[in-house]
Amino acid sequence: MPRYADHLYTPGPDNPFPGIWVLKRRLGRDLPHRLGSNEGLDMPHSALRRHFGDAMAEHAYCYGDAEAHGVRKRLCREHGFDFDTLLVDAGCDSLLALALRATAPAGCCVVSSAGTYPTFGYFARGQGCRLIEVDYRESEHQLAPDIDALIAAAHEHKARLVYLANPDNPTGHRHDPATVNRLREALPEDCWLLLDEAYHDFRDDADAPEYQQALAGVIRCRTLSKAHGLAGLRIGYAIVEPETLAMLMKVRIHYAVSSLTLAAAEVVLDHPQETTQHIRDVIKRREQLAGHFRELGADVLPSATNFICVRLPNAELAARVHADLLDEGKLIARAAHPSLGHILRITAVADALVPGRLARLEQAVQQGA
Repeated sequence: MPRYADHLYTPGPDNPFPGIWVLKRRLGRDLPHRLGSNEGLDMPHSALRRHFGDAMAEHAYCYGDAEAHGVRKRLCREHGFDFDTLLVDAGCDSLLALALRATAPAGCCVVSSAGTYPTFGYFARGQGCRLIEVDYRESEHQLAPDIDALIAAAHEHKARLVYLANPDNPTGHRHDPATVNRLREALPEDCWLLLDEAYHDFRDDADAPEYQQALAGVIRCRTLSKAHGLAGLRIGYAIVEPETLAMLMKVRIHYAVSSLTLAAAEVVLDHPQETTQHIRDVIKRREQLAGHFRELGADVLPSATNFICVRLPNAELAARVHADLLDEGKLIARAAHPSLGHILRITAVADALVPGRLARLEQAVQQGA
């Protein structure tokens, strides 16, 4: 079993302010008189009420439920998770930072793919970790995180944590459960696997039972930003073993998720049919977009996400196309890492399917310039 950060093995730290929602559950009764929380309960919020309505003002007054009890119950109902394996936090990014805080002290080594979701490396370096990046495995039909290279680097550098985005951002590649298990089992005994599953909902096998389980030595992170459309409210969740959840709670910002965000997430999770339809629509647009560019002769990588990835012949051409589209007021994504500078990422929104919207990219695909 990999270790947590050394300071977590001592008693505490404990959340000094678990909040009224936690206290009510512990006592088993309501507490109608909030006389000690130091919230701005007497603030009239006239401007807020005029702009957003009374419900918004009510959510603005009070700290949220530090344990996100309602959201966790709904996630369990929808996906079959065990309640004690879920931790809710302020989006997938916050969960990545939290995982590093709990497992990877300053000075240790962490490993990821060179060009994968860059926020992980940003957090790792900011925490004082030594970041080792390995190249993607690239072939005629694939551009994917190299599992064997991640394993080798973890052993060579005595890594405390390996990061894998699955499905990957920016390539869209997905690894199946057997491959992830092979990676997990091949890592050093004291090395964590941090799985970034932000795009999980767009996989065609997303409901497989293997994805609902907490795995030993693994922190798997998901978000309500993509499939559930709540990016602006910042909410996501981790699936971990109960012991790991308890350790993460020791170093978590306890009110990182607002009352408004929790309430909005509960509403969305109470209407899963809308999310299900949204996922279907995104996948349909993704396949339409991919098919359109393939018909033009583009090298479109397989994607299990809400975007497609077009691989151009070289980074120079990709940079020109990206810049030209930006000049036209059209923002697509180009990987910042030089090893992936030749790929362009396009989100599968309806606007991307408007004829002529991506004419500059279409021209580059057809003419190679």
